[in-house]
Amino acid sequence: MTDFPDGMVWLVGAGPGDPELLSRKAERLIGSATVVFYDALVGPDIVAAIPAGVRRVPVGKRSGRHSKSQETIDRLLVVAAMAGERVVRLKGGDPAIFGRATEELDACRAAGVPVSICPGITAASAAAASLGRSLTLRGLARRLTFVTAHARAGEMLALDWAALADPAATLAIYMGKAAAGEIAQGLLGAGLAPETSVALVENASLPNERRIVTRLDLLPLAARAGLGDGPALLLIGQAVDGDAGALRTSAATEAALPRL
Repeated sequence: MTDFPDGMVWLVGAGPGDPELLSRKAERLIGSATVVFYDALVGPDIVAAIPAGVRRVPVGKRSGRHSKSQETIDRLLVVAAMAGERVVRLKGGDPAIFGRATEELDACRAAGVPVSICPGITAASAAAASLGRSLTLRGLARRLTFVTAHARAGEMLALDWAALADPAATLAIYMGKAAAGEIAQGLLGAGLAPETSVALVENASLPNERRIVTRLDLLPLAARAGLGDGPALLLIGQAVDGDAGALRTSAATEAALPRL
């Protein structure tokens, strides 16, 4: 393959987990690789679809469950490529959105290893699709802001709450479940209305997906009561509003929630 010679690395977006949401290019690159280093957030059905002749190497990288440091992953990619392998670094979502792509790109380039990116569907898009909502809304939500709520253990979120508390924007917060209380407090303190709609989507696009729509002031309670241990994305803003019937949670999730 002219775009995937021996000794090259591709950072490939695996999307939110549903294998049908993989791009055709991603499928082709995975099938042409000799080794795939994959994250813990890559959907199990996607990992299972890696051809039998391709070596699979799990490298963790899930919040609170890192099995390998970023420096170790960088080194593994470079060593494999310099040994003449065709290397796929398979990442959940899109590699360029909170995917630590820069570190891996820099490591490859510093070693003289050719590297490219194959984009994937990011979790915010998958979550909006599951809700049947648009991330933007003409005249009401003209701006879309992506934020990560991941912080080192014991550290507060270093976010500009005043800038984020914009009623004319949609706010997509990655890895926001554990920080739900801090997020609600920060946005409310910066002036965002308590009744602002919030959608919580856990395991977006997967069979065990959970969806909850609530208010900003009830966000901490909804996150505690309605979500499991999967990765969750928060969507906040007017674009989340919609017909109640279209945004109902699953029966299992609904039963677990207190009546707010």
